[in-house]
Amino acid sequence: MNVPLLDLKAQYRQIRAEVMAALESVCEEQAFILGARVADLEKDLQRYLGAAHAVGVASGTDAILLSLMVCGVGPGDEVVTVPYTFFATAGSISRLGAKPVFVDIRPDTFNMDAAQVAERVTPRTKAIIPVHLFGQCADMELIVKVAASRGLAVVEDAAQAIGAKQHGRQAGTIGRLGCFSFFPSKNLGGFGDGGMVTTGDAALAERVRMLRVHGSREKYLHEMVGFNSRLDALQAAVLRVKLTYLDRWTEGRRRNATQYERLFQDVKLQDRVTLPTTDPGNYHVFNQFTIRVQKRDELRAYLKDKGIGTEVYYPIPLHSQTCYRELGYRTGSFPVSERAAREALSLPIYAELSDDQLAYVVDTIAAFYSRH
Repeated sequence: MNVPLLDLKAQYRQIRAEVMAALESVCEEQAFILGARVADLEKDLQRYLGAAHAVGVASGTDAILLSLMVCGVGPGDEVVTVPYTFFATAGSISRLGAKPVFVDIRPDTFNMDAAQVAERVTPRTKAIIPVHLFGQCADMELIVKVAASRGLAVVEDAAQAIGAKQHGRQAGTIGRLGCFSFFPSKNLGGFGDGGMVTTGDAALAERVRMLRVHGSREKYLHEMVGFNSRLDALQAAVLRVKLTYLDRWTEGRRRNATQYERLFQDVKLQDRVTLPTTDPGNYHVFNQFTIRVQKRDELRAYLKDKGIGTEVYYPIPLHSQTCYRELGYRTGSFPVSERAAREALSLPIYAELSDDQLAYVVDTIAAFYSRH
């Protein structure tokens, strides 16, 4: 049986007619950069997320970069975040001349250990970036409390967590700004790169709008130095169609996660496989279903031979990357992140999976451990 990590073709078959009609309309209009299509998507996401403002940008990376810029982050500043995340989180900090300061993650959720944040704050700290990894929120109550006590901005990296909630509040609307990615593999993915910044602050939203078009509100009049980070109309058209299906797809992912839990319980692999944990009060959207396993690399090779796609997020924590040697961290600096890098394995979780495919994945993992 073939079980890809993600089958975007299966998703596309459901919505092909609507997507093609939307793209055809944009082609007929011949208006491709920002414009009414992007404005409509921004309004749709404001309603969906309950955000006061939403600003479309060129990518999730740019969403983080622009958010930090409007918070005044620059050379000499520090921003607290995690080493177990996609590079863009820390890379955006460094691109502004600031220094990423890492705190370890929790072993159960893979998210920032909020209890460690306060001790990493210094007089140079300007912001905190919690990452809502794999589809559930970090401990925002404690993170926001620490930030408020020190006068810091909280910029949520919600790239993997659109639709996730914590005590009823949507990811990306709890901190000062929220950052979303529409990379094709995301739960709400476009046909290329795209991103969104959300905020409750009208002044910050206006600054993001200016920065995404070279610091300009009016053509050829530049109030600040920005750059080109415009979301295009074709992406907005695709995303507006997909947004109407997002809740249905999310429930499919959550249903599959529950089915995985039942299946793993039946094969009794508790001593070999640790399933993902959802914090109380969190609504998990399962951008990834990430387990911890023994003999991770051997298991992954075995699953590949059996036609099952997997992924390792993230094999090298950021503090161990060559470009961050100058920060002075060593092996052992963040032991929970380092262990996750050795043990984490993401399984197929997309909504279109069948029960037979889910059972095949679990049975194949059980077969591997019966031989090891």
